[in-house]
Amino acid sequence: MKRILTLVILVCISFSALGQSPEKMSYQAVVRNADGSLVSEKSVGMKISIIKTSTTGTIVYSETHNPTTNTNGLVTFEIGTGNVVNGTFATIDWGADSYFIKTETDIDGGSNYTISGTSQFLSVPYALYAKNVFSGNYDDLTNKPKVTEVKTYQIGDFVQGGIVFWVDETEQHGLVVANVNQSAAMRWHAGTFGNTHAKGNGLYAGKSNTSIIIPSIIAIGDDGDNFAARLCNDLQIIQDGVTYGDWYLPSRLEMNLIYQSRSAVNTTAAANSGDSLVNDVYWTSTESSDNSAYGLDFSNGQESTIFKTFANSVRAIRSF
Repeated sequence: MKRILTLVILVCISFSALGQSPEKMSYQAVVRNADGSLVSEKSVGMKISIIKTSTTGTIVYSETHNPTTNTNGLVTFEIGTGNVVNGTFATIDWGADSYFIKTETDIDGGSNYTISGTSQFLSVPYALYAKNVFSGNYDDLTNKPKVTEVKTYQIGDFVQGGIVFWVDETEQHGLVVANVNQSAAMRWHAGTFGNTHAKGNGLYAGKSNTSIIIPSIIAIGDDGDNFAARLCNDLQIIQDGVTYGDWYLPSRLEMNLIYQSRSAVNTTAAANSGDSLVNDVYWTSTESSDNSAYGLDFSNGQESTIFKTFANSVRAIRSF
């Protein structure tokens, strides 16, 4: 049977300026069979390659891992800490060219890689890039470094397709919520109760939840009508000539962060022909059981489990 690998997200970057620990990137992916079922609690073989210039360019680094999927089919490991096949991760000059990541997978845990996918690094790992920006003498006025302005964001900014409601410690990355409600009355499932295993909760967890919910609901039973996760996944918003199409249904934590920033969000929405957050229940992507999922009541900030058949409000988010 042919299997498929669903790539979820590269979630974080870590860097040691003093060289006391290896440079590395944290990587996550969801593994599924061709029928859409999760490959749960199983050791898989994976080979990661970093390719320069194009998808068919030079492989500057590659390594192998043997992670074990969790109950949700999720594998997690750090690129830069595997069994090196070729190259040196620490010497990659991220600022010199475009880079692509190629993932190869053996579902049976070996090195017979039958699953393959390649995608571009849309944003260069910042800490890894920074070390290659300039290594000369800042007192040398002839060969002085070029200073590039770093864009920072704050809660309430109207950017990246929506309204910023959370930023990380660098203030360069975070989460935005759509400027309008996607629905005031939308169900969570597609007509049939069942466990999708979308239990993720935390920053960026809504994205993996959404990627799990849609194929799982199709497998469980889809009556053809829309539901919350699909509504967010299908959303496209154009802002300043850029189309943003990577929206998802927030996790419990992400929805709570929206609630905490609701005043700034509502102010920005009003100034940009948007919708204020309503004093009603909003669906999260975090499932509670086969017949219920979590929702957050914006009239009082209370979280509760709700039958998936109920019609609640939906507001999509994306990361940047």
